Amino acid sequence: MEATITHFMVDTQSTPMLLNHNNHVDIKALTPTKVLIVDDDTDTTDLLKIILEPNDFEVIIANTGKQGIELAHSLDPDIMVVDLLMPDMDGLNVCRSVRQFSNIPILILSAVSKPNVAEEVLNSGADDFLVKPMSRNVLIASLNRLARRARAETKAQLANGNGVNH
Repeated sequence: MEATITHFMVDTQSTPMLLNHNNHVDIKALTPTKVLIVDDDTDTTDLLKIILEPNDFEVIIANTGKQGIELAHSLDPDIMVVDLLMPDMDGLNVCRSVRQFSNIPILILSAVSKPNVAEEVLNSGADDFLVKPMSRNVLIASLNRLARRARAETKAQLANGNGVNH
């Protein structure tokens, strides 16, 4: 005997973020957030992957700025995490290059904590800046905030009939 489910109920009070404006399940909210990490330090990328994957993030790694730009263009990740200081291309230039074709949220990480660095990073087009080392909870909260904002912007663009240039 085959069972077929024709209806199911969703409690909109407890799961409002999973429904779109038509009260249909928002598949994007159910899938892991795709994060592109761009950092030349493989120990850092490995650690970030260990931290993020159990928290509903799909992690893609690029170990050069150039590779990060190429992957951002071809894979259309939900968020980018970019190291500020890399030998081939610094995080500011990665950010500026990505901004030429995408509005993807970009979080810049840096061990440099000089006062003018955050200003320079944010003026380059980054959406957020964290100083390393940071707590895993702060990192996850920052990425979740950027993901929520990106989903809200995407929904607004689709509702207005505009294409999405993530």
